[in-house]
Amino acid sequence: MPEERYKRGLAKFREVQGEAGDEILKAIADVSPDFARMVVEFPYAEVFTRPHLDLKSREIAAVAALATLGSAQPQLRGHIEAALRAGCTREEIIEIIIQVAAFAGFPAALNALSTAKRAFAAADRKPRT
Repeated sequence: MPEERYKRGLAKFREVQGEAGDEILKAIADVSPDFARMVVEFPYAEVFTRPHLDLKSREIAAVAALATLGSAQPQLRGHIEAALRAGCTREEIIEIIIQVAAFAGFPAALNALSTAKRAFAAADRKPRT
């Protein structure tokens, strides 16, 4: 059963993180293979696979939560890119960040906008399939 949990999480992780997913896991595993496994098994095998929210809704929540932190720009960028793949528009992502400003403050929202700008630019550089 633990191996099935890992496989389920890895499939969802790759769906969410796209092409960058394997590199993200490799970078984590280089430091801590156990932590890389935890990243796959808890948020992706247990949370992202729950039936009550679609992937777009989960990414909206992830972007809002990470933007609120104000200090998780690499993770925020990955989830902004995942939100775009899940069907969020750039306008929706900007609205999420504006909403964050009302509750987490302007510094967190400004950090998130800067991260969104980089994520949008990266998306523009990727070839469309």
